[in-house]
Amino acid sequence: METSISELVERLGSDEDAVRKMAVFKLQGSIGDPSFADNFIAEGGLTRLRYLTLHASGNTLAYSLTSFARLLEVDKGWDLVDQDMVERVVELIVTHPLVNILRGAMSILVSIVSHPYSGNHLSQDGNFGFRALKPAIAIYPQFLEMLVNRLSSADHALCANALQLINSLMRDSITNEADTEWPKFIQKLQDLGVIRAVYSLMQGTALQDHVHPLIEFQSLTKVLLRKWREISLDLERPEHRRALKGIYLASSHERSHEKGVENGDEMRQSKKHSSEKWRRLGFETESPSTQFEDTGFLGMMDLADYVRNHQDEFQKMLLEQSTKPPQQRCPIARASLSVTSILYQHFEVDKSEMDDSKGYLLLESRSNLDKLFEPLLLHWTRLHVAGLHAFFRLWKATGAEVEDYGKIVELIRILIESVVGGAPRTKDVQEVEEELGNFEYGRLRELQMELLELTYEDAWGQHLQQMREELYHEALQFVKEQRIRCLLHGAWFLNEDPNSSDAGTEQRSWKYAQLSHNRRFLHFGDFDSILESCPELDTLPEKIDLSSISSVVSNISASSKDQSAAPAKDKPHAVSYTKITVHGYLQPVHGTGDTQKSNGHRRTSSRSAQGESALLSFCPQSTSVASEWLDGLLMLLNQQPITAETNKLISLISDYGLKIRLLNVRFDDVAFAGEAPQVPGRDGLDDDYYYDVFGGS
Repeated sequence: METSISELVERLGSDEDAVRKMAVFKLQGSIGDPSFADNFIAEGGLTRLRYLTLHASGNTLAYSLTSFARLLEVDKGWDLVDQDMVERVVELIVTHPLVNILRGAMSILVSIVSHPYSGNHLSQDGNFGFRALKPAIAIYPQFLEMLVNRLSSADHALCANALQLINSLMRDSITNEADTEWPKFIQKLQDLGVIRAVYSLMQGTALQDHVHPLIEFQSLTKVLLRKWREISLDLERPEHRRALKGIYLASSHERSHEKGVENGDEMRQSKKHSSEKWRRLGFETESPSTQFEDTGFLGMMDLADYVRNHQDEFQKMLLEQSTKPPQQRCPIARASLSVTSILYQHFEVDKSEMDDSKGYLLLESRSNLDKLFEPLLLHWTRLHVAGLHAFFRLWKATGAEVEDYGKIVELIRILIESVVGGAPRTKDVQEVEEELGNFEYGRLRELQMELLELTYEDAWGQHLQQMREELYHEALQFVKEQRIRCLLHGAWFLNEDPNSSDAGTEQRSWKYAQLSHNRRFLHFGDFDSILESCPELDTLPEKIDLSSISSVVSNISASSKDQSAAPAKDKPHAVSYTKITVHGYLQPVHGTGDTQKSNGHRRTSSRSAQGESALLSFCPQSTSVASEWLDGLLMLLNQQPITAETNKLISLISDYGLKIRLLNVRFDDVAFAGEAPQVPGRDGLDDDYYYDVFGGS
């Protein structure tokens, strides 16, 4: 092996470019092996590789850059990393168009920027980290711009390398730069369009090729947000003082030039503004710095950004609010800070990078990548403004007052969870902004109630499910009794299809049916017309023993569907009536061989040889009556109801029963997010009230 390495090193120094190119081509495939790298350095190959990196061109240069990058990846060759090397690589990134050269150059810079600051004397000379690049960037100031532009490259590997280098520069700057320097660097990257470029990559189709640097950029975005939030607002710091002053200055209208304003009025207005300098903007007190304890400088940045970019709207809002009583004014500044907190919690910014890495390992398959990326996080500022606009709209729509502030905050939290949390990876931020602005208040309240039910579900789980089952059984028994009572009351039915050409109005015959008081027999009789008073049970000539019934069939489902779809006159061939037919045996069926089929509504027996026939047919005049009689007969036979009307009634009763039982639960019995609502008192109330349980159903 040593001989081959010696020959390889010798060929790297050849006068012929073809020999050097072949040697360095072979080198790039082997130097990633640490033992090979040690022998290569021992043979003096590092000096020659460095020379080629600094002076070669074409493919020889590309292979040299790749070899040097792989050598650094195995933590070898750092002794020859100096400013000449860094400047050469930066120059290549700025001036060279070839993709294979750019890939290797960026990989070298990633290693240099990411190299740790410990134990190596060269680190004291500034040869590593972001500071190692600053002299070269001063010579080539377009370096960062070119780097960001590479994020839109059609070559996925080059794009990933560029983003990886940007991530390294960001991380090193955040970790090692002074508090006054790293925000400037981040701002410069944002001004160059890095957010827009990465957002496009996250929404693209090449996620597998970019997944690692994209996840790192997403994590670094959370690191930035967390770092800004951890910075306490300090009015002794000039930049903090300027930001707060800028918010106040943006709120002021120039009134001194308005016509018709007397000096005395101006003075009174000035004194009023002075006494409410900060509360007028929506702060709770005249010491605004205390309002930023939860959001830190992040809250200040969000508020300042809104005020700066929406100054006219901000001033108009303040003017409108000033005409209202204090308790009805929307606290703009306080609302901004609340939206910042909601977004911070929604995106789980406090979640560590280690958790993100674990999430990637669990979701590494292509089908689950959409769950991993949060492209909307990159548009934090736009989401903050959209959430703030939604807050203003809800405040106005609900006629809220200061004491209702917490309720509006919870609605905004639910809104963001629904719209932002429910947005797929490819949904554009503009669509999300529009949805946040157009979300209906009524739907938001429904979501709030659904969330409340889920809260109960989480708190009680199995007990709540058991309660539902018990209430459903009670509702089923209640509706069964109601349906059977309809049968006990009796009803008139047509004997034939009312749309039949042979069934003229003057020729129609009627059938009266009624269940016996002991619920064992169904009595019926035919009549030429409906009598003024219902016939007595013992005057009806026919009756059916319920034990002889084998099945009850009907076209009620088809009837309901067709009637709801269009009028019968528009669908002459559609079934526009309901008919119920009772089948059974001419003699009662007894014995232990009886069985039932709930789906076919059929009773069979080993004595079925007696002969089954249609015992009774009748046509209810409405679907409601048909539902009462069909399900009533089925439930008498201990079978399940089948009509939508009956099942809807059962669900309605059981749901109301659940809600009524939950009314007896104290709010603090359940784990609520935030402060539990205050239980209202009964002061000023009397006993003149009622519950409209079925109202609006």
